[in-house]
Amino acid sequence: MSGEANRYDASHIQVLEGWEAVRKRPGMYIGSTGERGLNQMVFEVADRAVNEALATGSGRVDITLMPDGGVCVADDGPGVPIDKPEGAGGSGLEALLTDMQAGAGPDGRHSVTLGFCGLGPAVVNALSRRMTAEVRREGVRWVQEYARGVAVTPLTEAGAATGSGTSTAFWPDADIFGTTECSFDGLAERFRELAFLNQGLEVSLTDRRGPGESRSTRFRFPGGVRDFVVFLDSPASEPAPTELAPREIIAFEHEDPRMAGVMEVAFHWSRSGEERVRSFANSRPTTGGTHALGFRDGAAAAVTAYAREQHLLTATDPDLGTDQIGEGLTAVVSVKLDRPEFEGSTRGVLGNSAVRDCVGQSVQHHLGRWLKEQPERAAAVIDRVVRSAPQNSPATDSDGR
Repeated sequence: MSGEANRYDASHIQVLEGWEAVRKRPGMYIGSTGERGLNQMVFEVADRAVNEALATGSGRVDITLMPDGGVCVADDGPGVPIDKPEGAGGSGLEALLTDMQAGAGPDGRHSVTLGFCGLGPAVVNALSRRMTAEVRREGVRWVQEYARGVAVTPLTEAGAATGSGTSTAFWPDADIFGTTECSFDGLAERFRELAFLNQGLEVSLTDRRGPGESRSTRFRFPGGVRDFVVFLDSPASEPAPTELAPREIIAFEHEDPRMAGVMEVAFHWSRSGEERVRSFANSRPTTGGTHALGFRDGAAAAVTAYAREQHLLTATDPDLGTDQIGEGLTAVVSVKLDRPEFEGSTRGVLGNSAVRDCVGQSVQHHLGRWLKEQPERAAAVIDRVVRSAPQNSPATDSDGR
């Protein structure tokens, strides 16, 4: 090849300005340009709305799928600040919706961890042909309109406001997405999770896209993760209840300063042989991590100790491994941390090292006490676990050692 053909210089480097990078490669920010990506767009806006609603201790978020393909998310929080943040070129609202560097608010134990990259509704604005925002704050109603990530009207005072909160509506850009139809069931599953994980929060989802009467569902669970375990054990053939009565389940909430956060755990062993263990960090679903490892460590340690006390294991028998307690186990392990650390940009695995010991010790304590207080039920659990343990083989921990 000629030297000219091999030449490589600055002219080969493409510089994308503003939101061009997001619009050129949307999958990097929302996962896909199909239904999954559209659902993620709704989650990015709704999770921020949940954080606003939770700022008052409890609140409500309403999501509406509109007939023209738009999505409206409204909350009854204090309202996004409209004053100008330090270093920003516009209002707090405009920074939230147009500035990649602004993010969508600080992480913390009282906040839902947002999206793949933490950009929140700003990335949604960039991928929408139109977005409108209304803020009701301190008795005043403010409105502003955007297109493809850019403000097209100034923030405008639009009269008096009753109550407080923020409403954001967006219309996904058909030039980017192969479909503009969100999945009602996919959205409902996530909003149900958020209601389980945040006691006092109420979330409604309404679908007005079809002809005739709209479809609507509402989620609120005063029992929190305890109700979540009941739901996970409900037969799939039955309609999902929105209010669930408490059931005798091992459940506790514990704050531990060593991990700078709080854990909420609920679990039990059912007659089913299926294992259903769900883990969350700052209300974000995880595929594993230190909280999930700690839960299994603690459960295995408590069951082993009780089995030895009852002489169901001999002195020569190895400890029960974390892989031997799962038959029939249904559990929800949720941690809310001041400074969550995730492995990788998709935030699917929690990495905070202190969390493993904190969760493990708490689970061991609460399960150990339950086993002693419920001897008949404990005997059934221990019998199942011991019978499932391989004979005359060394136990392994969750890392395979």
